[in-house]
Amino acid sequence: MSGDLRSGRIVIVGASLAGLRAAEALRDEGFTGSLTLVGDEPHLPYDRPPLSKQVLLGRARAEECGLPARRALQARWRLGVGAVGVDTAGKRVLLADGEQVPYDRLLIATGTRARPWPDPGEAALDGVFTVRTVGDASRLAERLDAGPRRVLVIGAGFTGSEIASACRERGLAVTVAERGRAPLIGALGGTVGAWATKLQLAHGVDLRCGVTVSALKGENGRLTGAEFSDGSRIDADVAVVALGAVRNTEWLADSGLAAGPRGVACDAGCRVFDMYGIVSDDVFVAGDVARFPHPLFEYQLIALEHWGNAVAQAEVAAHNMVSSGPHRRPHLSVPAFWSSQFGLNIKSVGVPTFSDQVVIAQGAPEERRLVAVYGYRGRVTAAVAVNRAKWLEHYQRLIETAAPFPPGPGAADFVDGSEPVPSDVPDPRVLSHGPTVALTGHLPDRRLTLLRPGG
Repeated sequence: MSGDLRSGRIVIVGASLAGLRAAEALRDEGFTGSLTLVGDEPHLPYDRPPLSKQVLLGRARAEECGLPARRALQARWRLGVGAVGVDTAGKRVLLADGEQVPYDRLLIATGTRARPWPDPGEAALDGVFTVRTVGDASRLAERLDAGPRRVLVIGAGFTGSEIASACRERGLAVTVAERGRAPLIGALGGTVGAWATKLQLAHGVDLRCGVTVSALKGENGRLTGAEFSDGSRIDADVAVVALGAVRNTEWLADSGLAAGPRGVACDAGCRVFDMYGIVSDDVFVAGDVARFPHPLFEYQLIALEHWGNAVAQAEVAAHNMVSSGPHRRPHLSVPAFWSSQFGLNIKSVGVPTFSDQVVIAQGAPEERRLVAVYGYRGRVTAAVAVNRAKWLEHYQRLIETAAPFPPGPGAADFVDGSEPVPSDVPDPRVLSHGPTVALTGHLPDRRLTLLRPGG
């Protein structure tokens, strides 16, 4: 290892989970130089998954969701001020307050934000919420405590479904509107989405799929209801917009880096590409904002909105920032994700949307305990467990070894003779929210003018 890589100036833009864990890993790896963390929120890093789970159920306060520090960082924190640009030639991060922070190596960990309701006037109505930050969750929990007559949830991805579950557990009337054919369809496909439809209906959700909310209505600045694309209307005094996430890349627009709406593209070692596909040795990326190639999924660029990925990728990025070429390692961990809703624990490994078939390998939907295994071109690519999490390690090994699909017997409750069916992965354009795992293919986010030498 080159000695100077353990010294110098490292700046991390993004003071959330990936940024914090990367900073800790840098110190663990022996980095002794100056370390600066920049975050646009005024809070120290906090845990986001509980915001749509325990906080909305009233079991925890949003302010109690801080992330525990694993070690002393000896870092400079610049909180409550966002980055507005980066000068890669001059190696400086430009902050919103005018400060320019010099760096030798830069880690981009700016994550995502909630996609807002597209009509600003309607979005400003009292009673319209998103759930992404501590402040968001705290305000929504307070409103749910007050006992609204009806809650409208717009979008039935994992976040929207968790919010609907929390509302029903509180005994609140809830309507869920989803542009796609079923809840969770963008993450798990239509076959498992059909099961999720029955689950929500069984718990008293007024589920409306195949429709969009055409307008949010209000009086005197307060939300009163909504109109749907099929002409129907409902009264509601709370609406939660769960339309997926927007990756925070706008501040990189003039940086010359391969950053766009789908994220920041990098190699398997978390080194960022420039807009012409040349890899950088001093700019790295980790967490929700990153797009990285994975050999298990045909080297397509994957963007993940998963807690575990943010931690694992941050640690790989940190290691590579202080390691010379032969000592660098790739980020190749299998994606893993979990959700708790309607009394069930749902966990997945792999990429369910990277599939053409699915089979119920264990249990049965009516038992509320099952494992659905996904395959693509004859090999296992993902598994989703409902109240069956202990089996995911087995299926992860099948994914990592490109085991044949459908899988053979591996459990006492293996469903012998179960026939694979199409996984029915929809085109993301028919959804009202994006999937939590996106295979973004090989297409660039924008057309480039290729520079060719004259002659």
